[in-house]
Amino acid sequence: MVKAMWVSVVALMAAILLVTVANIPVAEAVTCLPSELAPCAEAMTSYSRPSGLCCGKLREQKPCLCGYMRNPNLRQFVSSPNAMKVSYICKIAFPNC
Repeated sequence: MVKAMWVSVVALMAAILLVTVANIPVAEAVTCLPSELAPCAEAMTSYSRPSGLCCGKLREQKPCLCGYMRNPNLRQFVSSPNAMKVSYICKIAFPNC
Protein backbone atom coordinates (compact mmCIF):
# COMPACT_ATOMS: atom_id res chain seq x y z
CA MET A 1 0.00 0.00 0.00
CA VAL A 2 2.76 2.47 0.94
CA LYS A 3 4.77 1.50 -2.14
CA ALA A 4 1.77 2.12 -4.43
CA MET A 5 1.19 5.50 -2.81
CA TRP A 6 4.88 6.39 -3.23
CA VAL A 7 4.74 5.49 -6.93
CA SER A 8 1.63 7.65 -7.35
CA VAL A 9 3.32 10.62 -5.66
CA VAL A 10 6.42 10.27 -7.84
CA ALA A 11 4.28 9.99 -10.99
CA LEU A 12 2.28 13.07 -10.00
CA MET A 13 5.44 15.08 -9.33
CA ALA A 14 6.89 14.00 -12.69
CA ALA A 15 3.69 15.10 -14.44
CA ILE A 16 3.76 18.49 -12.68
CA LEU A 17 7.42 18.93 -13.63
CA LEU A 18 6.68 18.15 -17.28
CA VAL A 19 3.81 20.62 -17.40
CA THR A 20 5.95 23.31 -15.74
CA VAL A 21 8.90 22.76 -18.07
CA ALA A 22 6.62 22.76 -21.12
CA ASN A 23 5.44 26.29 -20.23
CA ILE A 24 8.92 27.80 -19.81
CA PRO A 25 9.78 29.98 -22.80
CA VAL A 26 12.88 28.75 -24.59
CA ALA A 27 15.11 31.14 -26.50
CA GLU A 28 15.40 30.20 -30.12
CA ALA A 29 18.80 30.21 -31.74
CA VAL A 30 19.45 33.09 -34.10
CA THR A 31 21.46 32.56 -37.24
CA CYS A 32 23.79 35.53 -37.50
CA LEU A 33 23.66 36.61 -41.11
CA PRO A 34 24.53 40.24 -41.85
CA SER A 35 22.49 39.94 -45.05
CA GLU A 36 19.37 39.73 -42.83
CA LEU A 37 19.89 43.44 -42.15
CA ALA A 38 19.57 44.31 -45.85
CA PRO A 39 16.16 45.98 -45.25
CA CYS A 40 18.04 48.43 -42.98
CA ALA A 41 20.79 49.33 -45.45
CA GLU A 42 19.18 52.53 -46.72
CA ALA A 43 18.28 53.76 -43.23
CA MET A 44 21.75 52.94 -41.88
CA THR A 45 23.56 54.72 -44.71
CA SER A 46 21.30 57.75 -45.12
CA TYR A 47 18.83 59.82 -43.16
CA SER A 48 15.76 57.86 -44.22
CA ARG A 49 13.51 56.27 -41.60
CA PRO A 50 13.74 52.51 -41.06
CA SER A 51 10.85 50.39 -42.30
CA GLY A 52 8.86 48.02 -40.11
CA LEU A 53 10.68 45.14 -41.82
CA CYS A 54 14.01 46.74 -40.91
CA CYS A 55 13.00 47.06 -37.25
CA GLY A 56 11.84 43.44 -37.19
CA LYS A 57 15.11 42.22 -38.67
CA LEU A 58 17.13 44.40 -36.32
CA ARG A 59 15.20 42.98 -33.36
CA GLU A 60 15.77 39.45 -34.68
CA GLN A 61 19.50 40.02 -35.21
CA LYS A 62 20.07 41.89 -31.91
CA PRO A 63 22.05 38.99 -30.34
CA CYS A 64 24.45 39.22 -33.30
CA LEU A 65 25.13 42.96 -33.24
CA CYS A 66 28.25 42.83 -31.05
CA GLY A 67 29.77 40.28 -33.41
CA TYR A 68 28.96 42.54 -36.34
CA MET A 69 30.61 45.46 -34.52
CA ARG A 70 33.79 43.44 -34.05
CA ASN A 71 33.91 42.66 -37.78
CA PRO A 72 36.00 45.39 -39.49
CA ASN A 73 33.96 45.02 -42.70
CA LEU A 74 30.64 45.60 -40.92
CA ARG A 75 31.64 47.96 -38.11
CA GLN A 76 31.26 51.10 -40.22
CA PHE A 77 27.61 50.27 -40.88
CA VAL A 78 26.40 48.91 -37.54
CA SER A 79 28.32 51.42 -35.38
CA SER A 80 27.51 54.55 -37.37
CA PRO A 81 25.42 57.44 -36.01
CA ASN A 82 22.72 56.43 -38.51
CA ALA A 83 22.70 52.88 -37.12
CA MET A 84 22.22 54.34 -33.64
CA LYS A 85 19.36 56.45 -35.03
CA VAL A 86 17.76 53.34 -36.57
CA SER A 87 18.13 51.50 -33.27
CA TYR A 88 16.51 54.41 -31.41
CA ILE A 89 13.59 54.72 -33.86
CA CYS A 90 13.01 50.94 -33.74
CA LYS A 91 13.08 51.11 -29.91
CA ILE A 92 15.90 48.58 -29.70
CA ALA A 93 18.61 49.27 -27.15
CA PHE A 94 21.93 49.83 -28.87
CA PRO A 95 24.32 47.20 -27.47
CA ASN A 96 27.28 48.16 -25.33
CA CYS A 97 29.90 45.67 -26.46
